[in-house]
Amino acid sequence: MKSLKRLACLPLLAFLAACAAPVPQQAPDEVARLARGIAALSGEIDPQEARRAADIAINYPMVLRTRYQVEDRALIHNMKVNAGRKPRGLCWHWAQDLQDRLAREGFQTLTLHRAIANAHTRLLIDHSTVIISARGDTMEQGMVLDPWRFGGVLYWAPTREDEKYDWVPRQEVFAMKRARSAGRGHDPSSEPLPAAP
Repeated sequence: MKSLKRLACLPLLAFLAACAAPVPQQAPDEVARLARGIAALSGEIDPQEARRAADIAINYPMVLRTRYQVEDRALIHNMKVNAGRKPRGLCWHWAQDLQDRLAREGFQTLTLHRAIANAHTRLLIDHSTVIISARGDTMEQGMVLDPWRFGGVLYWAPTREDEKYDWVPRQEVFAMKRARSAGRGHDPSSEPLPAAP
């Protein structure tokens, strides 16, 4: 009987072990790789600005990870924040804090955008991020900078190449939600997902 009880606990132990998140590591050349990726968005981007943006985007989320007291994977940490056990660390916290830090640089050749995914359905929670692009370009022409996804280790990719999320400009999502709450809009959860580019 004792053996049976121990076996019954194995799935719970496996689940808890899967939720633990060791302090992640960035590749040593990650700042240089991201800087090249940002600079490649447009010939109009100052390489020094691309380098500064990349350095902040890679390293500042690790500061936030400590500030937010991240010890778990993103969804587990979200539950702790929502329960009041952790101070911050929801995706919009990461996006806002990273955007604020990048904005302090006063970039002349880069623009910051905010985007939200999953707002078209009530089955998934919204996810917020920062997108950086060349000045004057749209967010679709930019680079996703998502520090939430891996708890402080930056996920980055060209917006159109993010295979997990279809990003929509934040202001469009806010307008849709205002219309929905005012009863003017239709239920977007019945709409098909946005087409892949």
